[in-house]
Amino acid sequence: MAVLRSTLYQIFLIVTVIPYAIACLLWAPLPLHWRYKLTIGWPRLGVWAAKVILGIRWELKGAENFPDGPAVMLSKHQSAWETMFIIGYMPRDMCFVYKRELHRVPFFGWGLAQLRMIPIDRAKGRDAFEQVVKIGQERINEGRWPILFPEGTRILPGKTGRYKMGGALLATRTNTPIIPVAHNAGECWPRNAFIKKPGLITVSIGPLIETAGLDAETVNRKVQEWIESEMRVLNPERYGPD
Repeated sequence: MAVLRSTLYQIFLIVTVIPYAIACLLWAPLPLHWRYKLTIGWPRLGVWAAKVILGIRWELKGAENFPDGPAVMLSKHQSAWETMFIIGYMPRDMCFVYKRELHRVPFFGWGLAQLRMIPIDRAKGRDAFEQVVKIGQERINEGRWPILFPEGTRILPGKTGRYKMGGALLATRTNTPIIPVAHNAGECWPRNAFIKKPGLITVSIGPLIETAGLDAETVNRKVQEWIESEMRVLNPERYGPD
């Protein structure tokens, strides 16, 4: 049944992304906020279908910690599920930092390009980060929340990757507080796995981490400490004694 459900879900994603991408091109003349609201219908559809077809339910913990103002979100990264959930269910318009080459991906990339997020040109090396700061500040001024995964890649449950400095640097350079996010999506949607498992995903929103007067290294350490501590609350069986 797990193979059948996972196959049906994959077919569902493929069948729905094509007309949605075409629709994104059709509503491109609309204001950005409306384009965003219409486009995130697809990731919301993906999260809904994961619940109906795969049996992957979710709960949100700590929603009272969402600020009514600017923020940079830094999240644990375990699967593709949280990328759909974060863009589809957060209270503000989100913008990912991603490589510009994704715009060339048929259908998915076309829709992504319409949302004016933070694409970077990796060929520019160190200058690429200055792009992140410049465009990130513009997006923050627009009332949007940049979202970054400080570990850079999807990490197996129970493991901790190296927390890179990009998100903390963006937050300190723009004097913007950070929303830390922990979750256990990898328990149901393993990294690079075709077969998904039914279960409950908990997405935990941490207390706002202020950046004023702090250097990026200190901020990055605070982010890692909260996220990794919360991961031990969500799935203590995955971790040995500290």
